[in-house]
Amino acid sequence: METIKSNFPVVFCTKCVLSNQKPITLIESRHQKNSIKDTVKFTQGVCDACKWNEEKNLINWKQRDEELKALCDEHRRIDGGYDVIVPASGGKDSRYVAHLLKFKYNMNPLTVTWRPHIPTEVGIRNLSSMIDSGFDNQLISPNGDIQKKLTRLAFENLGHPFQPFILGQRVVGPKAALATGAKLVFYGENVAEYGNRIEENYTPTMNSKLYTSFNFLSPKNKFSDFFLAGVNLEELVDNKTLRAQDLAIYASPDIEQIEENFIEVHYMSYYKKWVPQDNYYYAVQHTGFEPNPSRRDGSYGKYAGIDDMIEDLHYFMQLVKFGMGRATWDACQEIRTEKITREEGASLVRKYDTEAPKTYIFEILNYLQMTETEFWAVIDSYREGHLWDWEKEKGWFLKNQVR
Repeated sequence: METIKSNFPVVFCTKCVLSNQKPITLIESRHQKNSIKDTVKFTQGVCDACKWNEEKNLINWKQRDEELKALCDEHRRIDGGYDVIVPASGGKDSRYVAHLLKFKYNMNPLTVTWRPHIPTEVGIRNLSSMIDSGFDNQLISPNGDIQKKLTRLAFENLGHPFQPFILGQRVVGPKAALATGAKLVFYGENVAEYGNRIEENYTPTMNSKLYTSFNFLSPKNKFSDFFLAGVNLEELVDNKTLRAQDLAIYASPDIEQIEENFIEVHYMSYYKKWVPQDNYYYAVQHTGFEPNPSRRDGSYGKYAGIDDMIEDLHYFMQLVKFGMGRATWDACQEIRTEKITREEGASLVRKYDTEAPKTYIFEILNYLQMTETEFWAVIDSYREGHLWDWEKEKGWFLKNQVR
Protein backbone atom coordinates (compact mmCIF):
# COMPACT_ATOMS: atom_id res chain seq x y z
CA MET A 1 0.00 0.00 0.00
CA GLU A 2 1.25 3.45 -0.85
CA THR A 3 2.53 5.50 2.06
CA ILE A 4 0.14 8.24 3.14
CA LYS A 5 0.06 10.90 5.83
CA SER A 6 -2.58 10.84 8.56
CA ASN A 7 -4.07 14.16 7.42
CA PHE A 8 -7.60 13.14 6.41
CA PRO A 9 -10.68 14.56 8.22
CA VAL A 10 -11.16 13.34 11.79
CA VAL A 11 -14.16 11.03 12.29
CA PHE A 12 -15.08 9.28 15.54
CA CYS A 13 -16.63 5.85 15.92
CA THR A 14 -20.33 6.07 16.74
CA LYS A 15 -20.07 3.24 19.31
CA CYS A 16 -16.79 4.03 21.11
CA VAL A 17 -14.51 7.09 21.12
CA LEU A 18 -11.83 5.86 18.70
CA SER A 19 -11.08 8.08 15.72
CA ASN A 20 -10.11 7.15 12.18
CA GLN A 21 -6.62 8.57 12.82
CA LYS A 22 -5.55 5.35 14.60
CA PRO A 23 -2.65 3.87 12.61
CA ILE A 24 -2.19 0.16 12.03
CA THR A 25 1.24 0.20 10.41
CA LEU A 26 3.74 3.02 10.91
CA ILE A 27 6.77 3.93 8.83
CA GLU A 28 9.75 3.87 11.20
CA SER A 29 12.08 6.35 9.55
CA ARG A 30 13.28 9.69 10.88
CA HIS A 31 12.39 11.27 7.53
CA GLN A 32 8.73 10.15 7.59
CA LYS A 33 7.71 11.03 11.11
CA ASN A 34 3.95 10.51 11.04
CA SER A 35 3.73 8.48 7.85
CA ILE A 36 1.47 5.46 7.96
CA LYS A 37 0.64 2.57 5.68
CA ASP A 38 -2.83 1.83 6.94
CA THR A 39 -5.42 3.06 9.43
CA VAL A 40 -8.32 1.57 11.36
CA LYS A 41 -11.26 0.61 9.17
CA PHE A 42 -14.70 2.16 9.69
CA THR A 43 -17.91 0.57 8.35
CA GLN A 44 -21.06 2.67 8.50
CA GLY A 45 -19.51 4.77 11.24
CA VAL A 46 -18.33 1.84 13.38
CA CYS A 47 -14.65 0.99 13.90
CA ASP A 48 -13.24 -2.52 13.45
CA ALA A 49 -12.51 -2.78 17.19
CA CYS A 50 -16.20 -2.37 18.00
CA LYS A 51 -17.21 -4.74 15.21
CA TRP A 52 -14.78 -7.32 16.59
CA ASN A 53 -16.24 -6.86 20.06
CA GLU A 54 -19.64 -7.84 18.64
CA GLU A 55 -18.18 -10.83 16.81
CA LYS A 56 -16.61 -12.08 20.04
CA ASN A 57 -20.10 -12.66 21.39
CA LEU A 58 -20.67 -15.24 18.62
CA ILE A 59 -17.55 -17.28 19.42
CA ASN A 60 -17.90 -20.62 21.20
CA TRP A 61 -15.56 -19.85 24.11
CA LYS A 62 -16.13 -23.27 25.65
CA GLN A 63 -14.72 -24.82 22.48
CA ARG A 64 -11.79 -22.40 22.58
CA ASP A 65 -11.13 -23.53 26.15
CA GLU A 66 -10.95 -27.12 24.93
CA GLU A 67 -8.43 -26.02 22.30
CA LEU A 68 -6.33 -24.41 25.04
CA LYS A 69 -6.46 -27.56 27.15
CA ALA A 70 -5.32 -29.64 24.17
CA LEU A 71 -2.49 -27.18 23.45
CA CYS A 72 -1.29 -27.35 27.04
CA ASP A 73 -1.51 -31.15 27.07
CA GLU A 74 0.66 -31.21 23.95
CA HIS A 75 3.36 -29.02 25.45
CA ARG A 76 3.33 -30.02 29.13
CA ARG A 77 6.72 -31.44 30.11
CA ILE A 78 7.33 -34.36 32.46
CA ASP A 79 11.02 -33.65 33.07
CA GLY A 80 10.41 -30.69 35.39
CA GLY A 81 11.47 -28.11 32.84
CA TYR A 82 9.56 -24.98 31.93
CA ASP A 83 6.87 -25.82 29.40
CA VAL A 84 5.61 -22.29 28.69
CA ILE A 85 7.17 -18.82 28.67
CA VAL A 86 5.03 -15.84 29.71
CA PRO A 87 6.51 -12.38 29.02
CA ALA A 88 5.35 -10.47 32.09
CA SER A 89 5.74 -6.93 33.37
CA GLY A 90 3.97 -7.75 36.62
CA GLY A 91 0.87 -5.96 35.32
CA LYS A 92 -2.69 -7.23 35.42
CA ASP A 93 -2.75 -8.95 32.02
CA SER A 94 0.47 -10.95 32.26
CA ARG A 95 -0.43 -12.02 35.81
CA TYR A 96 -3.81 -13.21 34.54
CA VAL A 97 -2.17 -15.23 31.76
CA ALA A 98 0.52 -16.76 33.98
CA HIS A 99 -1.90 -17.63 36.78
CA LEU A 100 -4.38 -19.29 34.40
CA LEU A 101 -1.69 -21.40 32.78
CA LYS A 102 -0.19 -22.54 36.06
CA PHE A 103 -3.18 -23.03 38.31
CA LYS A 104 -5.97 -23.94 35.87
CA TYR A 105 -4.07 -25.74 33.11
CA ASN A 106 -1.29 -27.25 35.24
CA MET A 107 1.57 -25.73 33.25
CA ASN A 108 5.01 -24.80 34.58
CA PRO A 109 5.55 -21.21 33.37
CA LEU A 110 8.65 -19.08 33.44
CA THR A 111 7.74 -15.40 33.51
CA VAL A 112 10.23 -13.19 31.68
CA THR A 113 10.44 -9.44 32.22
CA TRP A 114 12.12 -6.82 30.04
CA ARG A 115 13.18 -4.18 32.56
CA PRO A 116 11.22 -0.90 32.43
CA HIS A 117 12.96 2.37 31.55
CA ILE A 118 12.14 4.10 34.86
CA PRO A 119 10.34 1.66 37.17
CA THR A 120 7.62 3.16 39.33
CA GLU A 121 7.36 2.23 43.00
CA VAL A 122 4.06 0.44 42.44
CA GLY A 123 5.57 -1.34 39.42
CA ILE A 124 8.47 -2.64 41.50
CA ARG A 125 6.07 -3.84 44.19
CA ASN A 126 3.86 -5.55 41.62
CA LEU A 127 6.73 -7.39 39.97
CA SER A 128 7.87 -8.62 43.39
CA SER A 129 4.36 -9.63 44.44
CA MET A 130 3.86 -11.52 41.17
CA ILE A 131 6.97 -13.57 41.90
CA ASP A 132 5.91 -14.05 45.52
CA SER A 133 2.47 -15.26 44.41
CA GLY A 134 4.04 -18.35 42.87
CA PHE A 135 6.09 -17.68 39.75
CA ASP A 136 9.68 -18.10 38.66
CA ASN A 137 10.93 -14.99 36.90
CA GLN A 138 13.83 -13.98 34.72
CA LEU A 139 14.57 -10.25 34.53
CA ILE A 140 16.21 -9.13 31.28
CA SER A 141 18.01 -5.85 31.89
CA PRO A 142 19.45 -4.17 28.79
CA ASN A 143 22.42 -1.87 29.24
CA GLY A 144 20.82 1.17 30.87
CA ASP A 145 22.99 3.71 29.07
CA ILE A 146 22.20 2.16 25.69
CA GLN A 147 18.49 1.98 26.48
CA LYS A 148 18.51 5.68 27.36
CA LYS A 149 20.25 6.62 24.12
CA LEU A 150 17.88 4.52 22.01
CA THR A 151 14.83 5.88 23.83
CA ARG A 152 15.91 9.45 23.19
CA LEU A 153 16.59 8.69 19.52
CA ALA A 154 13.21 6.99 19.15
CA PHE A 155 11.52 9.97 20.80
CA GLU A 156 13.29 12.45 18.51
CA ASN A 157 13.12 10.48 15.26
CA LEU A 158 9.79 8.67 15.57
CA GLY A 159 7.91 10.40 18.35
CA HIS A 160 7.76 6.89 19.80
CA PRO A 161 9.93 6.63 22.93
CA PHE A 162 8.70 3.08 23.59
CA GLN A 163 9.84 1.61 20.25
CA PRO A 164 13.11 -0.04 21.41
CA PHE A 165 11.38 -1.28 24.57
CA ILE A 166 8.54 -2.85 22.56
CA LEU A 167 11.10 -4.58 20.37
CA GLY A 168 12.73 -6.04 23.47
CA GLN A 169 9.39 -7.22 24.85
CA ARG A 170 8.52 -8.87 21.57
CA VAL A 171 11.68 -10.97 21.28
CA VAL A 172 12.17 -11.84 24.94
CA GLY A 173 9.58 -14.65 24.94
CA PRO A 174 10.86 -16.63 21.94
CA LYS A 175 14.47 -16.11 23.08
CA ALA A 176 13.65 -17.53 26.51
CA ALA A 177 11.95 -20.50 24.86
CA LEU A 178 15.10 -21.26 22.86
CA ALA A 179 17.22 -20.97 26.02
CA THR A 180 15.05 -23.21 28.22
CA GLY A 181 13.75 -25.80 25.78
CA ALA A 182 10.14 -24.68 26.20
CA LYS A 183 8.10 -24.99 23.01
CA LEU A 184 5.26 -22.64 23.91
CA VAL A 185 5.15 -18.87 24.49
CA PHE A 186 2.03 -17.01 25.62
CA TYR A 187 1.46 -13.30 25.25
CA GLY A 188 -1.75 -11.59 26.40
CA GLU A 189 -3.90 -9.95 23.77
CA ASN A 190 -3.52 -9.61 20.04
CA VAL A 191 -3.26 -5.89 19.24
CA ALA A 192 -5.97 -6.52 16.64
CA GLU A 193 -8.33 -6.38 19.63
CA TYR A 194 -8.00 -2.60 19.44
CA GLY A 195 -8.64 -1.87 15.79
CA ASN A 196 -6.32 -3.80 13.50
CA ARG A 197 -7.96 -5.93 10.83
CA ILE A 198 -10.65 -8.15 12.37
CA GLU A 199 -9.42 -11.28 10.59
CA GLU A 200 -6.14 -11.08 12.53
CA ASN A 201 -8.07 -12.01 15.68
CA TYR A 202 -9.01 -15.39 14.25
CA THR A 203 -5.51 -16.81 14.43
CA PRO A 204 -4.21 -18.07 17.80
CA THR A 205 -0.56 -17.41 16.99
CA MET A 206 1.57 -14.31 16.59
CA ASN A 207 2.86 -13.52 13.12
CA SER A 208 6.47 -14.75 13.21
CA LYS A 209 7.62 -11.56 11.45
CA LEU A 210 6.90 -9.66 14.68
CA TYR A 211 9.58 -11.54 16.61
CA THR A 212 12.06 -12.63 13.92
CA SER A 213 12.31 -9.66 11.54
CA PHE A 214 15.04 -7.81 13.49
CA ASN A 215 17.58 -10.60 13.05
CA PHE A 216 20.51 -8.35 12.13
CA LEU A 217 23.07 -10.75 13.66
CA SER A 218 22.43 -13.43 11.07
CA PRO A 219 25.19 -13.73 8.43
CA LYS A 220 22.38 -14.11 5.89
CA ASN A 221 21.26 -10.52 6.48
CA LYS A 222 22.89 -7.17 5.80
CA PHE A 223 23.49 -5.05 8.89
CA SER A 224 22.77 -1.91 6.88
CA ASP A 225 19.21 -3.07 6.07
CA PHE A 226 18.00 -2.64 9.64
CA PHE A 227 16.65 0.39 11.52
CA LEU A 228 16.29 0.98 15.25
CA ALA A 229 14.86 4.13 16.85
CA GLY A 230 14.41 5.51 13.35
CA VAL A 231 18.10 5.26 12.48
CA ASN A 232 19.94 2.81 10.25
CA LEU A 233 22.09 0.47 12.37
CA GLU A 234 25.15 1.09 10.24
CA GLU A 235 24.71 4.83 10.74
CA LEU A 236 24.43 4.36 14.52
CA VAL A 237 27.70 2.46 14.58
CA ASP A 238 29.55 4.63 12.04
CA ASN A 239 28.69 7.75 14.04
CA LYS A 240 30.05 6.01 17.13
CA THR A 241 26.68 6.51 18.84
CA LEU A 242 26.71 2.79 19.70
CA ARG A 243 28.77 -0.30 19.05
CA ALA A 244 27.31 -3.23 17.13
CA GLN A 245 27.73 -5.50 20.16
CA ASP A 246 25.70 -3.05 22.27
CA LEU A 247 22.63 -3.90 20.19
CA ALA A 248 22.81 -7.69 20.38
CA ILE A 249 20.23 -7.91 23.18
CA TYR A 250 17.63 -6.38 20.84
CA ALA A 251 18.27 -8.84 18.00
CA SER A 252 15.48 -11.20 17.00
CA PRO A 253 15.91 -14.96 17.03
CA ASP A 254 16.36 -16.62 13.65
CA ILE A 255 13.15 -17.92 12.06
CA GLU A 256 14.92 -21.20 11.22
CA GLN A 257 15.81 -21.65 14.91
CA ILE A 258 12.18 -21.10 15.88
CA GLU A 259 10.92 -23.59 13.32
CA GLU A 260 13.59 -26.23 13.98
CA ASN A 261 12.75 -26.14 17.70
CA PHE A 262 8.98 -26.22 17.03
CA ILE A 263 8.35 -23.11 19.11
CA GLU A 264 4.82 -21.68 18.99
CA VAL A 265 3.90 -18.14 20.10
CA HIS A 266 0.23 -17.78 21.07
CA TYR A 267 -2.19 -15.07 22.23
CA MET A 268 -4.39 -15.76 25.27
CA SER A 269 -7.04 -13.44 23.79
CA TYR A 270 -7.74 -16.11 21.17
CA TYR A 271 -8.72 -18.63 23.86
CA LYS A 272 -10.33 -16.34 26.46
CA LYS A 273 -12.74 -13.47 25.88
CA TRP A 274 -10.45 -10.52 26.56
CA VAL A 275 -11.85 -7.96 29.02
CA PRO A 276 -9.06 -5.80 30.53
CA GLN A 277 -11.07 -4.73 33.58
CA ASP A 278 -11.99 -8.35 34.34
CA ASN A 279 -8.30 -9.26 34.07
CA TYR A 280 -7.63 -6.57 36.67
CA TYR A 281 -10.17 -8.04 39.10
CA TYR A 282 -8.73 -11.51 38.51
CA ALA A 283 -5.16 -10.31 39.14
CA VAL A 284 -6.18 -8.57 42.37
CA GLN A 285 -8.08 -11.58 43.67
CA HIS A 286 -5.58 -14.29 42.76
CA THR A 287 -2.16 -12.61 42.75
CA GLY A 288 -2.42 -9.51 44.96
CA PHE A 289 -2.02 -7.02 42.11
CA GLU A 290 -1.88 -3.42 43.36
CA PRO A 291 -3.36 -0.55 41.31
CA ASN A 292 -1.76 2.86 41.18
CA PRO A 293 -2.67 4.96 44.25
CA SER A 294 -4.03 7.71 41.97
CA ARG A 295 -5.01 8.10 38.33
CA ARG A 296 -2.19 8.42 35.78
CA ASP A 297 -1.65 11.63 33.83
CA GLY A 298 -3.81 11.75 30.73
CA SER A 299 -6.51 9.44 32.00
CA TYR A 300 -8.86 8.44 34.78
CA GLY A 301 -7.49 4.90 35.11
CA LYS A 302 -5.37 3.45 37.89
CA TYR A 303 -4.62 -0.11 36.80
CA ALA A 304 -3.17 -0.12 33.27
CA GLY A 305 0.35 0.87 32.20
CA ILE A 306 1.54 1.76 35.68
CA ASP A 307 4.98 0.13 35.92
CA ASP A 308 7.06 2.61 33.87
CA MET A 309 7.23 6.42 34.12
CA ILE A 310 7.99 6.68 30.39
CA GLU A 311 4.52 5.26 29.64
CA ASP A 312 3.08 8.70 30.38
CA LEU A 313 5.18 10.18 27.56
CA HIS A 314 4.38 7.23 25.28
CA TYR A 315 0.63 7.84 25.56
CA PHE A 316 1.05 11.61 25.29
CA MET A 317 2.91 11.17 21.99
CA GLN A 318 -0.01 9.13 20.66
CA LEU A 319 -2.20 12.11 21.51
CA VAL A 320 0.18 14.51 19.78
CA LYS A 321 0.58 12.43 16.62
CA PHE A 322 -2.91 10.97 16.24
CA GLY A 323 -5.20 13.04 18.48
CA MET A 324 -5.88 10.12 20.85
CA GLY A 325 -4.25 9.76 24.26
CA ARG A 326 -4.44 7.45 27.24
CA ALA A 327 -8.00 8.37 28.21
CA THR A 328 -9.15 7.45 24.70
CA TRP A 329 -7.64 3.97 24.87
CA ASP A 330 -8.98 3.35 28.39
CA ALA A 331 -12.46 4.64 27.54
CA CYS A 332 -12.68 2.68 24.28
CA GLN A 333 -12.05 -0.61 26.08
CA GLU A 334 -14.51 0.15 28.86
CA ILE A 335 -17.25 1.31 26.48
CA ARG A 336 -16.95 -1.86 24.40
CA THR A 337 -17.16 -4.06 27.48
CA GLU A 338 -20.10 -2.00 28.82
CA LYS A 339 -18.29 -0.79 31.92
CA ILE A 340 -19.18 2.81 30.96
CA THR A 341 -21.44 4.41 28.35
CA ARG A 342 -20.16 6.20 25.26
CA GLU A 343 -21.41 9.49 26.71
CA GLU A 344 -19.42 8.89 29.90
CA GLY A 345 -16.36 7.87 27.90
CA ALA A 346 -16.50 10.95 25.69
CA SER A 347 -16.74 13.18 28.75
CA LEU A 348 -13.72 11.49 30.34
CA VAL A 349 -11.71 11.86 27.13
CA ARG A 350 -12.51 15.58 26.86
CA LYS A 351 -11.51 16.06 30.51
CA TYR A 352 -8.25 14.09 30.66
CA ASP A 353 -6.91 13.14 27.22
CA THR A 354 -4.87 16.28 26.56
CA GLU A 355 -3.27 16.35 30.00
CA ALA A 356 0.54 16.58 29.77
CA PRO A 357 2.86 14.09 31.54
CA LYS A 358 3.60 16.29 34.54
CA THR A 359 3.85 13.85 37.47
CA TYR A 360 7.14 12.30 36.33
CA ILE A 361 8.39 15.15 34.12
CA PHE A 362 11.62 15.62 36.11
CA GLU A 363 12.44 11.90 35.93
CA ILE A 364 11.61 11.74 32.20
CA LEU A 365 13.76 14.75 31.35
CA ASN A 366 16.65 13.34 33.37
CA TYR A 367 16.32 9.95 31.67
CA LEU A 368 16.29 11.50 28.19
CA GLN A 369 19.06 13.95 29.14
CA MET A 370 17.05 16.82 27.69
CA THR A 371 16.08 20.30 28.83
CA GLU A 372 12.39 21.07 29.05
CA THR A 373 12.77 23.41 26.06
CA GLU A 374 14.32 20.63 23.95
CA PHE A 375 11.66 18.20 25.15
CA TRP A 376 8.73 20.39 24.07
CA ALA A 377 10.40 21.30 20.79
CA VAL A 378 10.47 17.59 19.86
CA ILE A 379 6.86 17.12 20.93
CA ASP A 380 5.61 20.15 19.00
CA SER A 381 7.41 19.01 15.85
CA TYR A 382 4.97 16.09 15.65
CA ARG A 383 1.77 18.14 15.78
CA GLU A 384 -0.16 17.84 12.51
CA GLY A 385 -2.04 20.87 11.22
CA HIS A 386 -5.27 18.99 10.64
CA LEU A 387 -5.30 17.93 14.32
CA TRP A 388 -3.85 20.89 16.23
CA ASP A 389 -4.14 24.66 16.35
CA TRP A 390 -2.43 27.33 18.42
CA GLU A 391 -3.77 30.42 20.14
CA LYS A 392 -1.79 32.72 22.40
CA GLU A 393 -4.33 32.46 25.21
CA LYS A 394 -4.96 28.72 24.94
CA GLY A 395 -1.68 27.36 23.62
CA TRP A 396 -1.97 24.15 21.59
CA PHE A 397 -5.46 22.63 21.38
CA LEU A 398 -7.14 19.86 19.40
CA LYS A 399 -9.37 21.08 16.58
CA ASN A 400 -11.65 18.06 16.96
CA GLN A 401 -12.58 16.32 20.18
CA VAL A 402 -15.06 13.53 20.54
CA ARG A 403 -18.68 14.44 21.32
